Amino acid sequence: METPPPPRAMLDGGPQALWEPQPPAGALQTPERCVWPCLSILEGDSCPQGLFEAISGPPWAGPQQVLGQGSCSDLNHWSGQGVAGWLCTGPCWSRRGRPAALETVLREEAQRGFATLEDPLAALLDMLDSSRGWRGKGPSLEAWVACELKRCLQAQLCPGPARGSPGLKQLQARAVKLLAESPPGLVEPLVSIFQLQDADRSPLLAHVHRLHQEGKFKEAIVLGTKLRLQADLDVEKMCIPLLLQDKADLVERYVDGFPDLQRRLLALMDSWCQPGFDIRVVARRYPQTTLRLERLSPRALGRQVLRLLEQHGLDPDLCPNVVTQQRLAALRYLCYKRLVERSVSRESWAEHVQGLVGQDQWLQEQLLQLLASHDDAALVAQCALDLLLPEERLPASVAAELRQLRIQERTAEAPLEDGKDDYYQLPIPREHLHFLASWEDLARHQEELLQPGQVVSMDLEWRPSFGAGGRPRASLMQVAVEGRVFLLDLPRLSSAAGGQAPQAFFRLVSRLLADPSITKLGYGLAGDLRSLGASCPALAQAEKQLRGSVDLLQVHRQMRAADRPAPGVDGAAGPRGLSLLVQQVLGKPLDKMQQLSNWDRRPLCEGQLVYAAADAYCLLEVYWALCREPARFHLSGDLARSLRLGRGERAGPGELPPLQKASTSPQQVPAGEDAAPEVPARAFRVVCDSMLQGLARRLRCLGIDVLVLATGEDHRRAAERLAAWLRSPGSGLLRTLHVNGLVHVAFRAWLLSQA
Repeated sequence: METPPPPRAMLDGGPQALWEPQPPAGALQTPERCVWPCLSILEGDSCPQGLFEAISGPPWAGPQQVLGQGSCSDLNHWSGQGVAGWLCTGPCWSRRGRPAALETVLREEAQRGFATLEDPLAALLDMLDSSRGWRGKGPSLEAWVACELKRCLQAQLCPGPARGSPGLKQLQARAVKLLAESPPGLVEPLVSIFQLQDADRSPLLAHVHRLHQEGKFKEAIVLGTKLRLQADLDVEKMCIPLLLQDKADLVERYVDGFPDLQRRLLALMDSWCQPGFDIRVVARRYPQTTLRLERLSPRALGRQVLRLLEQHGLDPDLCPNVVTQQRLAALRYLCYKRLVERSVSRESWAEHVQGLVGQDQWLQEQLLQLLASHDDAALVAQCALDLLLPEERLPASVAAELRQLRIQERTAEAPLEDGKDDYYQLPIPREHLHFLASWEDLARHQEELLQPGQVVSMDLEWRPSFGAGGRPRASLMQVAVEGRVFLLDLPRLSSAAGGQAPQAFFRLVSRLLADPSITKLGYGLAGDLRSLGASCPALAQAEKQLRGSVDLLQVHRQMRAADRPAPGVDGAAGPRGLSLLVQQVLGKPLDKMQQLSNWDRRPLCEGQLVYAAADAYCLLEVYWALCREPARFHLSGDLARSLRLGRGERAGPGELPPLQKASTSPQQVPAGEDAAPEVPARAFRVVCDSMLQGLARRLRCLGIDVLVLATGEDHRRAAERLAAWLRSPGSGLLRTLHVNGLVHVAFRAWLLSQA
């Protein structure tokens, strides 16, 4: 394409000529003066192609009418020669994708132009009054000019009116009229340039009310927020339509910094969570508005309310309906854990239930209904005995069982105690459990904890919060080494009143985490470290300090992703998480009876101490078992190397990332006389869709032939290409099955497609 000639103004006077107040004949101008100087000097016969289409139009046609559909070549040509050469298309005023050098040129030209104007603010209003293009959606030239003027005024690069001056008040009155049609991208600069937050509030409030009456609820609340008009507006009126439209983020910004409005908003949202409330009754007041009522269920609203209560530090008593709903959900969870799973001890269950129900009559009735719905009368009677429930309010069968319990003074916990041998047992003597609660305790065992080259496991315990919001405060930190477990009392060791203990504790933990020679084991280790940082602000960077770690949660995911189930597991419902991993590797699950106990209580009971120690020590035994027999659990032989590639450690050239590397063994053929010969990488062929381009690049680096489907290409294409490969000479099914099941999956898909 032929490069267009430069504008005559640039040839005659350079870029500064674009801002001359008196353009030569033929330039676009208002009858009184040039409103947009950078356009006024350009003559039609010297503009880039498509720059002006309305030269013969009215004296001021407006930027959107003037700007044509210029080409990218025009943009590239003029980007270094001044602002005029860049004014090719309206959409170009979006900053997205704009070269930084071009942005600098535009700003310099804008600053130079604003400096030549006697009254830049009045000129901006003249331009907005004369133009129509800025009233639409999307970026516009006018919005860009307003943003640049705002920036120049803030940087004091051009003069602005004094606060409260008569001239400013006149400009404010004009600017307020323009707000009615201003898109969001223009509202903020207008508010800032003309200091509208200090203007007469009456017309501003009237304008916000008019927007609300016209159904422009978003525009009304955004403008009210920008102008800081919240104190003079009805919070319920402003916020209800936005909540119904699932625009809670705008509502949160609206009440930010206004505690009274925050309380009123939470009270409103809480009222929508009361039993029997129908949100559709409120929605009928806004028939012309597109609403999203599915996002306003009591459960979803309750989560929002709890988050806002914590965020603003407000009293939960402001929201009784949400708090009651939360307690009922926790009550149902506890009843399930005790009556169905039977994985909570009697003492812990009774303590939590009594704390949740208290003297609330409605929750007491819900508890009785939950107990009555269970079939095991003996177990329900035991629960009723622990909670001191009145016999007359229980079903007849449960009441009879309760009388027998009182007479015989027997407990329902004995069968559970008899089953202890069915769970993982701590393999070290009780005297090797050490409870550390002082500086002296830490100093005594520091050498054992920081021994270079050893493997340690880490875990945390905290009091259950049952969804109260926020990360719970950790109460106990367990660190296990071979033959010993150390239980660190976090409330005492991290307390400012602990003397030398806090600093000694923080130093010890930091050294332990940062030493790459010490292998740190965990199950969901990153989450535990975040909880530790939230509980101990001095350890807020604990996750970033971590070096030399193995997260057995990632190992467990690899095992579960393997084609075959892990040995010794039948896949039936049962333990989950770490308990399931321990069962898969060591043969028995963890006993989780004490998991939901009160970990803030001191002293901890014997059952809590043993549970906490076992929870940490089992990680060591699992790790050792996996290292001894990695192939049995479908992991790579070099377990430590493949899984310690974490923070601060990167794989060498040609190495696969940890998850991929550890999952390459399930299809390996055992060595022996019948083992298949090793197949070179170039013998494999893989078909990937467009979502697996990263995998395709890595496989190509290993010498594997890879075909990547185009975006949108039918996935049957992969099966067809694979089938053709399998039918080709020298190719066989055995060879394709060696590619970690990738080709095997595609082959099975092809077979299904042919069925």
